[in-house]
Amino acid sequence: MHNPQNINKQIYRLALPNIISNFSIPLLGAVDTALMGRLESEHYLGAVGVGSVIFSFIYWGFGFLRMATTGLTAQAFGENNIPECGRLLLQATFIGITSSLLLFIFQWQLIDFSFLLIDASPEVEHLARAYFHVRIYAAPATLCLHAFHGVFLGLQNARYPMLLTVVVNLINVVLNLVFVQTLGMKVVGVALATVLAQYIGLFLAVLLFLRYYRGILTSWNLREVLVIPKLKRFLSISGDIFIRTCCLVFSHAVFTAKSAALSDTLLAINTILLQFINLLSYAIDGLAFAAESLIGKYTGAQDIQNLKRTTRQIFLWAFLFGGLLMLIFVLFGEHLLHLFTNQMPLIEQAKPYLIWIIIAPVVNVAAYIWDGIFLGATASKALRNSVIISTLLFLSAVYLLIPFGNHGLWGAYTLLLIARGISLTVLAPKYLFKPGSSG
Repeated sequence: MHNPQNINKQIYRLALPNIISNFSIPLLGAVDTALMGRLESEHYLGAVGVGSVIFSFIYWGFGFLRMATTGLTAQAFGENNIPECGRLLLQATFIGITSSLLLFIFQWQLIDFSFLLIDASPEVEHLARAYFHVRIYAAPATLCLHAFHGVFLGLQNARYPMLLTVVVNLINVVLNLVFVQTLGMKVVGVALATVLAQYIGLFLAVLLFLRYYRGILTSWNLREVLVIPKLKRFLSISGDIFIRTCCLVFSHAVFTAKSAALSDTLLAINTILLQFINLLSYAIDGLAFAAESLIGKYTGAQDIQNLKRTTRQIFLWAFLFGGLLMLIFVLFGEHLLHLFTNQMPLIEQAKPYLIWIIIAPVVNVAAYIWDGIFLGATASKALRNSVIISTLLFLSAVYLLIPFGNHGLWGAYTLLLIARGISLTVLAPKYLFKPGSSG
C-alpha cells in the first residue's frame, strides 16, 4: 500500500461519508438559527446561541469519548487486535453513562456557573436556562453515541457514522419544525427535538453494531472493561483531549460572552456568522476524521512510510477543499445571510464582518487537519500543549483588540486558529513520524 493512488482511495472512502455527515450538523444549527431568527424577538436567537455554547462546554468536553476511542480502536485494528476494539466500546460507553449521571446531579451548578462566564441580558438568560434544563436529558444518548462513532471510525467504517448523523439530524429538523412552528414551543421545542433525536440515534447505533459487529464483543465482563493499565492509558489520553477541548470551548465561550457584552444585536450577528464557521469546520473535519482513522491504523501497524504519505495527501485535499469553500463564501456570502434571518437590520450590520468568514477556509485548515492526525496517533500531550499556548494567545488578543469592537473580536478568534496550525506543524516531526511515537 505504498501508492499515492491507493492512499487517495482510502481517504476518499473515509472522507466522503464523513463530509456528508458533518455537513448535516451545521445544517441542523442553521435550521435552529433560522427558526429562532424568524420569531418576534432577537432574544430567542441569542438564547439558542448561548444555550448551544453551554452544551458545547459539556459535550465537546466529553468529545474524548469519540476521539480517544477512534485513535485507540484504529491502532488496535492496525495491530489486528479485534477483541480490543470491542473492549474499547464497552469501556467508552461505561464512562459515558457514568458521566451522564454526574451531569444530571450537577445540572443546576453547571447552568449557574455558565452564566457567571456569559454576560447575557436577563431575557436571553431566562430563555437559555429553559433550553438547558430540557436538553440536558439527552446526555446519556449523546455520550454513548460518541463511543459508537469512535469505534466505527476506528474500524475504518465511516458509513455508519454518516448514517447515524444524517438520520439523527433529519429527525431533529423535522421535530424542530413540528415543535416550534406547529406547536409554538420556541426554545423548549428546539431542546426537546434534540433530546428525542439523540435517543433514536442511539437505538439505531446499537442495532447497527449488533447486526454487523457483534462478534468483536468477546466478553461482557466488567473486569475486562476496567483493566487498570488499559483504563489508565485511555484516561490519560482522554484527560489530555479533555483539557484541549475545554480550552477550545472556553475560547468559543469567551467569544460569545464578549459578543453579548458588546450588544444583543452583535450577539445575534455573531451567532449567525458562527454558522459559517461551523459549516467550514465540519466540512474540513470530514477529512480530519479520515486522518484519525488512517493515521491510527498506520500508527498501530508501525507503518511510518504510509503515515507520512497519508499526511501529505490529506493536507493537499484539505487546502483544495478550503479554497473551494472560500470561493463559495466570496460569491454567495451575502445571499447566505438571508437563510439565517429575515431581519434586514441584522443582515446589513452583519455584512462588514463577512471578510473574517471569507478568509477562514484557508486560515483554519492546518489546525483542523493536524487535530485529526495527532488524535489518530494518540499524540495527545502535544495536542494539549498546542491548544493551551494558542488559547493564552487568544485571550491576550481579545484583551488588546476588543477596543476595536467586533472586528477586534474576530481578529482574536482568527489568531487562535493560526496559532494552533503553526504550533502543531512545529511539533509534528517530533511526535508523529518516529516508530513508537504514539501515546
